[in-house]
Amino acid sequence: MKTSPLHGCVAGFTVTELVMVMTIIGVIAAIGVPSFKYVTTSNRISSEINGLLGDMQFARSQALKQGLTVTVCTSSNSTATNPSCNIGGAGNVWNTGWIVFLDSNGNQQVDPGEQVIRVQPPFNGTDTLISSVAYAAATYNRLGYAPTPTGSTININLHDSSNTSAWTRCLAITASGSVTTEKYGAGTPACN
Repeated sequence: MKTSPLHGCVAGFTVTELVMVMTIIGVIAAIGVPSFKYVTTSNRISSEINGLLGDMQFARSQALKQGLTVTVCTSSNSTATNPSCNIGGAGNVWNTGWIVFLDSNGNQQVDPGEQVIRVQPPFNGTDTLISSVAYAAATYNRLGYAPTPTGSTININLHDSSNTSAWTRCLAITASGSVTTEKYGAGTPACN
């Protein structure tokens, strides 16, 4: 009867091989984790600013389509049964949520009979979305214009909790109400 030449040998790793593999994994993790944090934070920031950009563009398209006034405003009770706008006071804070509604009288308040057509709940994290001036609502008229109260471009600045400039994004709203996103330092006035 013949036996295998490996009969009686034990297969496995030596302690030295195991330590080398663990060292390589540690080095790769040390290099990769900061990059992964940048990617996840950048994606979250982009998603948040694009949410407001999309809702502003949606409000403009609805104003043009329906021939009615449509308002986008900050709302700390956006998910409530009867949401309302935060006009005045802390009205320039957009990370508490916002609503889009058909504003038949253009008073930037949800009145009885006015339909809320989009709702954005508050941000889950500690990111802040605050306008550079008191700007709590954009009201698009039936022609698709939403004049800013200052008659010039207004920035709504989005910062993560660490306030890292690489992740800062702004929503720039021109005097006529058109919207674009900007990176840190870009635009007039500069995104900061």
